[in-house]
Amino acid sequence: MNDEELNSEIEKIANLMIHDDLSADEQDPIKLEKYKNQIKQDCNLDDGKAMKMVYETLLFRKLKNSDSSDLLEKGTDFGAGFS
Repeated sequence: MNDEELNSEIEKIANLMIHDDLSADEQDPIKLEKYKNQIKQDCNLDDGKAMKMVYETLLFRKLKNSDSSDLLEKGTDFGAGFS
């Protein structure tokens, strides 16, 4: 999967989460199962990689809704490890 496909899938799942009114702070694997399964279907990934993408989507949502214009600075608040 190239970066463009990855970004497109993350945006798709983020929009689905917003439509479902799922909090960007959600950590319950049972509630996140729907999104993991959608990613597995769309991208043909295993459980571990699909779940990693779910968490990347949650991080994307937090960063997108951040009030800071400096995403690199804000990313460290979420443990993203940007450098």
